[in-house]
Amino acid sequence: MSTFKSLTFTAVTALLLSSCGSTGDILSTPIENIDNTPLKVSELTEAEKHNWGHLDLANDTIPGMGVDKAYSEIIKNKKGKTVIVAVIDSGIDIDHEDLDDVIWTNKGEKPNNGIDDDKNGYIDDVHGWNFLGDGYNEQLEYVRILASKDTNNPDYASAKAQYDQDYKKYTGYKTNYEQTLQQVTAADDGIAKFLNKTNYTKADVNAIKTEDQTIQQYVSIIKYVYSVDMESAAEFKKELSNALESITDRLNYNLNTTFNGRVTGDNPDDMSTKFYGNGNVKPVKKSESHGTHVAGIIAAERNNGKGVNGVANNVQIMSIRAVPNGDEYDKDVALAIRYAVDNGASIINGSFGKSFSPHSDWVRDAITYASKNDVVFVHAAGNDSKNVDVEPNFPDDNVNGQEISDTYIRVGALAPKYGSGLLAGFSNYGKNNVDVFAPGAKIYSTTPENEYQTKGGTSMAAPGVAGVAALIRSYYPHLKAAQVKQIIMESGLAVPAKVVVGGDTNNVQPFKDIVKSGKIVNAYNALIIASKTSK
Repeated sequence: MSTFKSLTFTAVTALLLSSCGSTGDILSTPIENIDNTPLKVSELTEAEKHNWGHLDLANDTIPGMGVDKAYSEIIKNKKGKTVIVAVIDSGIDIDHEDLDDVIWTNKGEKPNNGIDDDKNGYIDDVHGWNFLGDGYNEQLEYVRILASKDTNNPDYASAKAQYDQDYKKYTGYKTNYEQTLQQVTAADDGIAKFLNKTNYTKADVNAIKTEDQTIQQYVSIIKYVYSVDMESAAEFKKELSNALESITDRLNYNLNTTFNGRVTGDNPDDMSTKFYGNGNVKPVKKSESHGTHVAGIIAAERNNGKGVNGVANNVQIMSIRAVPNGDEYDKDVALAIRYAVDNGASIINGSFGKSFSPHSDWVRDAITYASKNDVVFVHAAGNDSKNVDVEPNFPDDNVNGQEISDTYIRVGALAPKYGSGLLAGFSNYGKNNVDVFAPGAKIYSTTPENEYQTKGGTSMAAPGVAGVAALIRSYYPHLKAAQVKQIIMESGLAVPAKVVVGGDTNNVQPFKDIVKSGKIVNAYNALIIASKTSK
């Protein structure tokens, strides 16, 4: 799934009766009525920004998932069962200080001996599997369709139209972002010189009084920087630089019809060859950070005094590298899902997706396989601001409008402010095909080499839900995957408000009309319902 997007988008107390093992009975009912929830008018503190997805709408007026409340009032010191969560994504920094103690290890495999010790077909798959080999950059799927020059392909015409539109769009983005970076750099340097300090503040800028028109222009630019929730010009410049890198990759690789990034030696259109790639699940370079960020949202080590807390506390992360810088291959995704199921994962997170899928049947068969084997599959809805009931986003669990899995959960993204701006502008939506919404904009989590960053996307919303699923399966291990899905959907907070949809202020709809459950995920409520269901 492409993570690039324009910067312009850019109470009841619960008590437990047992002290270990199962959490026992919960003497409370879930919070349901949020009609009177006040709007938060003050800016989020730094601590709130880094943890907003774990906060509670009723307590904090921030539309998080009630994770902190779940721990303080329900989980407490209870012991749960360890749950394996497979993360199908880019590489994961398994040595990260906030992840190294929660990485799955295949006990049947002896590291680096070149032998398939557990006889599962994958040699030295100690912490998972890498279906990309040493590859990283890849084309988008519709570019592959064009590159095939098969004009008889039923998707060829729409792929050509999409290519023409996107090439023009990203070429324009590149020019605009380069110009904006130049302007912000000049303004930052000018304000720093005028104030005679580089680490100036928002208050410093607001206090500037001058007749110098150039400085006035600089002040306007920096005020704009603060208005889009940036802490400083330096942060904004970093965002612009990262966006430019993404745009350049898009033009050089993703939209390049002559580029071929496949290095594994297999034919991606032939499912008969399955055991390609290698056991190195780490990123090939530092900027390959997506998978590490996703893993941290699910399971970063809790309360260790470092970085962030993951949603779930009894998780082992199985790393499956199958998502390149470009569109994933259907073959890799299908095999990755089956690898996860066959090697013990009870939850799979898939923060990827695309609009064209030539072998979607392979992936749907794998999703069905996961469902039949009692595995929850959590999938990001996509970042195209579109209605996926009308415009497809793959993988999905639909065949002619009929769901083929009762354990597949599709997740849209929330922004950190309750009210009409609740939906993240980039998030896809759909009354029939998006199940729930969860925090996805401006999520702080782990990135390679012991670092942490804020990222946004439905890619960040899905792992939050995967974490809630892991909590349920940890503390109520007898519940089936289908029950876990139903609990997550039924236990969320119903939103009575109308919301801006797709970032378009002219498109305002009741929240209940753009998502199947009509709800935002709530871990606190989910554990209450799980307790009642497990009796």
